[in-house]
Amino acid sequence: MLIPVILSGGAGTRLWPLSRQRYPKQCLPLLDDNLSLLQQTVQRLSACDDMAEPIVVCHEEHRFLIAEQLRQVDVKPAAIMLEPVARNTAPALALAAHQALKINENATLLVLPADHFIEDKKAFAKAVNQACLLAQKGHLVAMGVKAQSPHTGYGYIRSGEALAGGEGSCITRFVEKPTLEKAAGFIDSGDYCWNSGMFVFPAVDYLSELESFEPDIAKSAQAAFLNAENDLDFIRLPLKPLESCPTKSIDYAVMERTERAALVSLDCGWRDIGEWQALWDQQPRDERGNICSGQVVTEDVSNSYIRAESRLVAVLGLDNQVVVETADAVLVMDRSRAQDVRAIVKQLESGQRSELQEHRTVYRPWGSYERLVSGPRFQVKRLMVKPGAALSLQRHKHRAEHWVVVRGVGEITSGDKTFLLNEDQSTYIPVGTCHRLANPGMEPLELIEVQTGAYLGEDDIERFEDIYGRGDC
Repeated sequence: MLIPVILSGGAGTRLWPLSRQRYPKQCLPLLDDNLSLLQQTVQRLSACDDMAEPIVVCHEEHRFLIAEQLRQVDVKPAAIMLEPVARNTAPALALAAHQALKINENATLLVLPADHFIEDKKAFAKAVNQACLLAQKGHLVAMGVKAQSPHTGYGYIRSGEALAGGEGSCITRFVEKPTLEKAAGFIDSGDYCWNSGMFVFPAVDYLSELESFEPDIAKSAQAAFLNAENDLDFIRLPLKPLESCPTKSIDYAVMERTERAALVSLDCGWRDIGEWQALWDQQPRDERGNICSGQVVTEDVSNSYIRAESRLVAVLGLDNQVVVETADAVLVMDRSRAQDVRAIVKQLESGQRSELQEHRTVYRPWGSYERLVSGPRFQVKRLMVKPGAALSLQRHKHRAEHWVVVRGVGEITSGDKTFLLNEDQSTYIPVGTCHRLANPGMEPLELIEVQTGAYLGEDDIERFEDIYGRGDC
C-alpha cells in the first residue's frame, strides 16, 4: 500500500509578510486563486494509481486550518498528526512511518512537502511509479528534479551508476545549498539534480535505517507515537519525548548515510515555493517583466513582483524589486535578496512583533475575526461565525464586550440567559460574565465586537466548554 505523507510543518518565513507563523505559506493560494499549496498537493495525488488516503504531519497550532482546507477539497486524511514542537523531517517521518504501519504492515511512504508546485502531473505520477518499483526492491528513493538553472536556494544530488533494470541510479553525493559558482559547475557537469525533498520508501525500512544511524531520534519518535492521544480528528503527540529529540532532516539523518539510497529523475515543471523569487519565476509576466497582483498601479517599473492584498499600491521608477502589501505590513526589497528575508524575520522576532505571528484576520475553527482598530482600553473586531458553529463557553477577567449583529442571526448565552440576536440588534457582556456566541442559521453570522477594559489580550479567556476541544487558542 502506498501512503502519501504530507509534511506541512513549515512557517515559510522567507515569504513574510504574506506567510505568518499561524497562517503559513502552504495554506495560502500563492499560485492559484482558489487552491492553497497544500490543497494543490493533495489534489495532485489523484494522478497516481492505487493511492491511499494521506497522513498529514503539521504543527498543532495549524490543526483546524489544515483540517478545514482538506475538507474544502473533499479529502479525508488517514491521520492528521500534531507536532507540539518542530524537529525537522527525520522525526516527523518516523512518526508518520509508525502511523502508516498501524494502517498496513507493508506500507510504502510517498513523502511530499506541502509547499511545492508541479506543472506536469502525469510526469509526476510516472516518476512515483518508478520510485515504487525501486522501493519494492529495498531502496530508499530520492526524487531528484532535473536542474534548470544554478539555483543557490536548493540542495543538489549527484547521480552515480544506473541500477540494474534501468529504473533509477545510485546516489554518490548530497550537497546542501551551494554557492552560485559551485551550482553553475553542477549544472555544467550534467551529473546533478535538485533535491526536491520528495522520497519513496517502505516504512519499516526507513525506521530500520533511522534506528541504525540516529537511535535517539528513533527512540524519541517511537515513545511519542506510543503515547499519542486521539483528539477529535487529530492525533496529538506528547511534548516530552519530542522536546528532547534531536533536530535533523531526513537527508542528514538517513539518506546521506544509507547504502540503500537510489535516485529517480523527475522532469515535471517542479518548484519549491520557498521565497518571492520562486513566485516571480513561476508566474507569467507582462511585457515589462512584471507580475502584479491586486490593486496595483505602475509607471516605469520593470522585472518586479508587486502584490497588493488590501489596498491600492502605486510603484514608480523601480527595477528588479519585490513589493508585498498586507493589511498590517509592507515588504520592499531587491528581488536578488529573496533569500535574505529571514534577516527581517529575526528582527521581528527580537522585537516580539505580532506581525510575525498572524495577520489582521485570524482564523479559528468556528470562523474568523478581523482586528479593525485598537487603542488604549478598547479594541474593535469584526467576527464571522460559520453556519452551525459556536465559540467556546467562556469568560474574561479583564474586559467587557459589546456585540452588534450586522448579518445573520446569533444565539447568545450570557450568564443564565440564552436568546437570539437579529440584524441591527446588540447586547452587552459584562466583565466576568460566562458567555457564548453561536450561529444557528444557514448563512454566515457577522457582528462587530467592541472590547473595553484594562487588558485585551487573547489569553484572557477562561474556557468551560468547547466543541473543538481547545484549551489553548
